[in-house]
Amino acid sequence: MFRYTKRTLIIEILTILATLAMLLPFWILLVGAFKTGPEILSSSAVAPPASPTADNFVALLSPESMQSGNVFAGLASSITITAGSILCLVVLGALAAYALTRSTSRWGNRAFYVFLVAIILPTQLGTLPLYIGARNLGLVGSPWGMVVIYTGMLLPLSVFLYSNFFRRLPREYEEAAIIDGANRFQLFFRVVFPLMAPATGTVSILAGLIVWNDFFTALIFLNGTPYQTLPVVMYSFVGSLVSQWNLIFAVVIISMIPILVFYSFAQKKFIQGFAGGLKG
Repeated sequence: MFRYTKRTLIIEILTILATLAMLLPFWILLVGAFKTGPEILSSSAVAPPASPTADNFVALLSPESMQSGNVFAGLASSITITAGSILCLVVLGALAAYALTRSTSRWGNRAFYVFLVAIILPTQLGTLPLYIGARNLGLVGSPWGMVVIYTGMLLPLSVFLYSNFFRRLPREYEEAAIIDGANRFQLFFRVVFPLMAPATGTVSILAGLIVWNDFFTALIFLNGTPYQTLPVVMYSFVGSLVSQWNLIFAVVIISMIPILVFYSFAQKKFIQGFAGGLKG
């Protein structure tokens, strides 16, 4: 029987305090986005705005605003690159993981360990040769080139996550489909892949967060082009606006909305993926 003790009370208090501490930066960001320029400099960072205003968002998103072009262009580039990368990582990662886990030869396990090594190694080590190769292939300065680069960088993570699910998937599903006359293409896309929905949700959210929030790679490969992603656009605002933190906070809020909407739709599969479930 559960008993509410002093220890339980202390744990609850500590949990509430830890939650408030983690939410404090978001609160500062939220209230700052609705403050005016003079107010954000004179008032406390945690104090709510005296007269909340949406002028910061209007200044960033209004067609007449000078900043709106950069924000909309960065938003479009980020959405294009993130969506394209997720699509490639899901398709290629699932196919590669299925081939590795169902392989009966030694090369399957060896190739899987190569993918594990690629996860451990920091990607910054290969920035220079990657840039030279991408430039020679004409991928620098292009959003589709960024899709190829991110796919190559995150494919080991995608293969690793899918492989763990494929190993737990009973082979009876595949054997039954083969008996019914399904070919390899139908077996994978009609039987196996739909069962991987939790893994797909996990890969999509993790890869989407990495690509969407990435600053270093986008700065290196898209700097000076009209296809700069939203993190790079935000960085340019920090340099040009200097003390206008109300606009900077508003840009951060705008950048959070698409990824939060995406997570709200995929969170069920994401949670199932961490729980290790196969059926949604």
